[in-house]
Amino acid sequence: MMNKYFLLNILFFIFSVNAMAQFQDSIPVDLAELDTFAIDSMETDSISNELLQIDDDLNSVFSDRMDSLLHSWEVQNRFNFDSSEVVFSSYPSNISDSVYMERLKDIEQVIDLSYNQVVKRYIQMYTEKKRDLVEVMLGLSAYYFPIFEETLDKYDMPLEIKYLAIIESALNPTARSRAGANGLWQFMYGTAKNMKLEITSFVDERRDPIKATDAAARYLERLYDIYGDWHLAIAAYNCGPGNVNRAIRRSGGKTNYWEIYYRLPRETRGYVPAFIAATYTFEHYKEHNMVPRYPDIPLSVDTVMISDYLHFDQVAANLAIDKEQLRALNPMYRRDVIPAKANKPYPLVLPNSVMLDFVEKDTTVLAYEREKYFPNNTLIDPTTSSGGYFTPVDIKGKEKVLYTVKSGDNVGFISSWFHVRASDLRYWNNINRDIIRVGQKLAVYVPEGQTAKYEKINAMSFAEKQASIGKTVKPAEPKKVEPLDPNYVYHTVRSGDTIWDIAKQYAGISSDDIMKLNNLSNDRGLYVGQKLKIKRKG
Repeated sequence: MMNKYFLLNILFFIFSVNAMAQFQDSIPVDLAELDTFAIDSMETDSISNELLQIDDDLNSVFSDRMDSLLHSWEVQNRFNFDSSEVVFSSYPSNISDSVYMERLKDIEQVIDLSYNQVVKRYIQMYTEKKRDLVEVMLGLSAYYFPIFEETLDKYDMPLEIKYLAIIESALNPTARSRAGANGLWQFMYGTAKNMKLEITSFVDERRDPIKATDAAARYLERLYDIYGDWHLAIAAYNCGPGNVNRAIRRSGGKTNYWEIYYRLPRETRGYVPAFIAATYTFEHYKEHNMVPRYPDIPLSVDTVMISDYLHFDQVAANLAIDKEQLRALNPMYRRDVIPAKANKPYPLVLPNSVMLDFVEKDTTVLAYEREKYFPNNTLIDPTTSSGGYFTPVDIKGKEKVLYTVKSGDNVGFISSWFHVRASDLRYWNNINRDIIRVGQKLAVYVPEGQTAKYEKINAMSFAEKQASIGKTVKPAEPKKVEPLDPNYVYHTVRSGDTIWDIAKQYAGISSDDIMKLNNLSNDRGLYVGQKLKIKRKG
């Protein structure tokens, strides 16, 4: 028995040191103590657990993470929100607990899908408040879930683990947390290196769907071997085994997730409920009148191994594929370059439609403007002042233009309007994580003699700016201003309001009630300053 306990302690030490470094207070606990803990029946994880209180602030952790995807340049440009969508006039709300419980019971699963008021709040967040984003993630799942399922099957793990990526990254392979966690499975640097993922200046395998999923499966498998319980393993994935073991100890040795709920770090309390809610939502989205929105990236792809340096620009210049698609399909490459060598090949994912062309033209592609991208056949030429192709464009011979950020702008849009690289725009203005704010002045370097041309962009409307790069914007329908009915109570829409948010502010009013009164089909009909009927007076 001592050998067994010694091995468990060694495993715990290895993983707790590296797991989710943002929790600085993680301390090892002797896992041999777990043998003395009674495993509580999961039957207690039901709606009858009346002692469990709802923390209103918990939703914001995952809500913000999802919003970062919905408002990202990738989603705004790779999803078509205007073409022949099915728009439902309403969606069900105020669903009874018994319906939720019955639907969760019907899902074939290994991991216990407990139900209580905390889980219910997360279900409502996905199915009512964040419907647009869930529809985006449903479309992305058509690409990512087959990858996840194949890997989970390889390790004989529950396939519903795939839904963990929903709450980790909202299926955004380039997602990065404030603490530095990266990729679909949100690995911290130390944990990723421990799981043998490669992270260099050119490659970050935390962003590789296949490699990162394999690492996540192996890591979760080891956590499950420690706890023998998927709720605790999932919680430990988020906050580290040290925090979970401390919660177990402080609760007197209880190992039921819901009984140690308030002993866990704040974000982790919402982690398992959000996972259960994501599982429910993706299994029952049709019942909530949600329709997948598919990305403008090919779903039918293949992989070829590259054995020499290759820049995405070389591929885009010779094949019928643009660089943005290459980035979407190959998010692990940080600087648009594959640093491959004969003794260390790397994968290149391409749509099936262009794979044969690449195989036939691979020599031509690799030779295309090679000296420009790889001077002296190196990734970086130390003899040049620019330091290599990936540094910002040399501003010598260029003139500075100041652009004032407008509402709706993002780094991708601005760089396309000024015909500069997004990486250069970030560098010139010290932009981190593509965060810019309305009213901010951005420096943009344009060719000499063209400042007048580019300064005009400041005065253009969004539609005019898009038109300047050959894109059209569907004009918004004029808002009809209806006279207020003195017999009704009205709500004035503010920035960030959703129908679900507004309904919560008025007792006895549901989001369905508000939509029916105002002839709305969804939140997309809202605008700041709009007057919404809430209910009749008296």
